[in-house]
Amino acid sequence: MSEFFNKLVTEIKKNQIDQEILIRVGYGASGQAAGSLEIFNWLNENLKTKTDLRLVGALGLSYLEPIVDIKIKDKSRVLYSNVDLKKISEITNEHIYNGNYLKEYAFAQISDDGDQGFEELPELNNFSPFKFQKRIVSQNFGEIDPTSFEQYILSGGYKSLDKSLNSMTPEEVLEEVKNSGLRGRGGAAFSTGIKWSFLAGNDSQTKYVLCNCEEGDPGAFNDKGILENDPHTLLEGLIIAGYATKSSHGNIFIRQGHTIPIENARNAVNQAYENGLLGTNILGSDFNFHVEVSLTGDSYVAGEETALMEAIEGKRSMPRFRPPFPAQSGLWGKPSNINNVKTLSYVPWIIDNGSKEFKNIGTESSPGTAIVCLSGHIKNRGMYEIPFGMSLGDLLHNVGGGSSTGKEIKILQTGGPLGGVLGKEAFDVIMDFDEMAKAGAILGSGGIIVGDQNVDVVDLIRNLIAFNQFESCGKCFPCRLGNTHMLEILERACDGESSIGDLDVVKKIGENMKVGSLCGHGQLGYNPISSALKFFDEEFINKMTNFSNNEKKIHKMILPSRTRP
Repeated sequence: MSEFFNKLVTEIKKNQIDQEILIRVGYGASGQAAGSLEIFNWLNENLKTKTDLRLVGALGLSYLEPIVDIKIKDKSRVLYSNVDLKKISEITNEHIYNGNYLKEYAFAQISDDGDQGFEELPELNNFSPFKFQKRIVSQNFGEIDPTSFEQYILSGGYKSLDKSLNSMTPEEVLEEVKNSGLRGRGGAAFSTGIKWSFLAGNDSQTKYVLCNCEEGDPGAFNDKGILENDPHTLLEGLIIAGYATKSSHGNIFIRQGHTIPIENARNAVNQAYENGLLGTNILGSDFNFHVEVSLTGDSYVAGEETALMEAIEGKRSMPRFRPPFPAQSGLWGKPSNINNVKTLSYVPWIIDNGSKEFKNIGTESSPGTAIVCLSGHIKNRGMYEIPFGMSLGDLLHNVGGGSSTGKEIKILQTGGPLGGVLGKEAFDVIMDFDEMAKAGAILGSGGIIVGDQNVDVVDLIRNLIAFNQFESCGKCFPCRLGNTHMLEILERACDGESSIGDLDVVKKIGENMKVGSLCGHGQLGYNPISSALKFFDEEFINKMTNFSNNEKKIHKMILPSRTRP
């Protein structure tokens, strides 16, 4: 530990005041939606004893929100689920004032050495679905206030940055990340270390490391979740990336409207500047690095790396022609590198624990963990950090708790609207970038939407294509018109007005989009349909053979008027 960092930690520890009672209220987006702020305000107004009352990040167990976590000195922490104003009044009277936890509302406990535990209450680490996790990026979720620099430091935060700047060269940091096998947690799953090396090899005096938190995928909320629950982890990873690539500037790019992530990111950046972790001579070193937070409008394509750079420059979010590639000419014409929020958030742990430890988690081709968001017809909806290698079936039943409707799970939509769908025949496939690609879908952003037997597959695909059509930036003719034409055909199919020959038309459109589009939006536009046909071709055939050629109907053609201006 450097002298500068040691002094910072010592000063923070000196100013800490321990209370007999610590109450944590989960305040992620799911907690807010369920009423956690009302619970916090009630506690703040009605508690009659000295208490350390905190708003903290969410544990990821969205289906149990609001969660209230109570710790009384020398006793285990008790976690209460689905708390409302009636429950919190009872919990306060019985647990805080009388020292007895309420069994009917509690779901788990956390015991530290020397704590008096509660026999009938399971430990959180043994509570399903929590026990199947390996928390790396999410280790501080539900533990610390995401707006508190001091709490992040006391949890071990910025230790990896100090180690990087004062004990390692940029080349050594880069090599450690490369050796870890960390792959990008976006769509392409490219090696992070190799990607960084492209930028590191450029001798320009001004270089940019960019973080993409556009996250417009339906069913994905893990990037936003990291910024909601522990923004300093991302910022620390971004600064380390800047050091490893010898860059001078960083930029966190967030979609306008994601209020909590925006506020938390800006707060973290300001706190880092105030404490000498951004700016000049960071942590007493000769490394200078500056970070700002940029916003974009409501544009899905802005998540594509060159479109994102266009947006930061104040232009319309449209992909650029390549070459030149971003490592040669990116943001403002300077060499640039872009990473996903999750990707950067793994870096502090890798530097602290070593690349070997990271490679020991997950699979050979996909080391580490996958942060997945489960939604749809699934009991345990939420965000979970699961080691790569678990089968999709085990994920659905052991983590997700199975179907929420009582009907058999029929379909998974993975990796966002450009990802794909999987049928039950693929539920034995393990979570692994390469294995899922072989099965016909991608893990991508980590969003997994679950559907039961009542789901109309053709209608689901129609909705995905409608999303893709609306979100096309319109720059590439094959994408702009291809998505429109595919949507037109699927609309007819859902109305029972299509014919089997339309499948061949859709396939030809998809092939043209793949070879004729600049970015993944068009290149992968046919993916939802092609993956669905792999598992549910009979449903498409049935829809399209119900059409009677004797019934001549006039169809209104869908024009690309809904594409963004």
